[in-house]
Amino acid sequence: MNTEKVTARRLTAEEVSELSRQDEIFVSAEMDGLPLDCYAPASLTEPGKNFEGGSFTARTIFGQEVRALPDNDEESGIWVADEAGEEIEVLQNAGVLLNLALFVPNGNRESLESLYSAARDAFGAGIVQRWSEELVAVPDVKVDLFEEPVRGRKNAGSQIRDRRALDIYPTRVRFMEPSDGWKFIVEPHKEIVDETPTI
Repeated sequence: MNTEKVTARRLTAEEVSELSRQDEIFVSAEMDGLPLDCYAPASLTEPGKNFEGGSFTARTIFGQEVRALPDNDEESGIWVADEAGEEIEVLQNAGVLLNLALFVPNGNRESLESLYSAARDAFGAGIVQRWSEELVAVPDVKVDLFEEPVRGRKNAGSQIRDRRALDIYPTRVRFMEPSDGWKFIVEPHKEIVDETPTI
């Protein structure tokens, strides 16, 4: 977990009520019930003046909504950067969570382990993790995957206009869902040949 030290001051409820949604604050970095003894950059979900009693609600840069009672000493409170304040630990926002489905040609267990080891070497052993793993044999073919409306069409011209290309690999359909009112169309892949004359 990467944190940085920030000099900040804890605000009272009266001071928080004067903040706008654009003001940068720090609130507890607790995520989904996981207690973290540090803070996260955040902003109020609505101007402080709109809160009438009860708790203030802030949204962290990680998308978590946190409710806080600034004057409650048992809570972590709401903080703002201030050089005259004290040091607090703040989570850095340099991380990106990726959900990947990897296609490994002629893939076997050894090649997957090599790929995993290379990723851990590049980003750090504590960063790269496999949350779930599924090995599926896939054919070495390409298809044209389109999405088009479920409703009927009056002529062929609208069929082309209403169709949108999505992908060329059939296995990706397993990880996708069609849009509301649309369905998948799979056709043999046709390479696009540009016959525009050139000089």
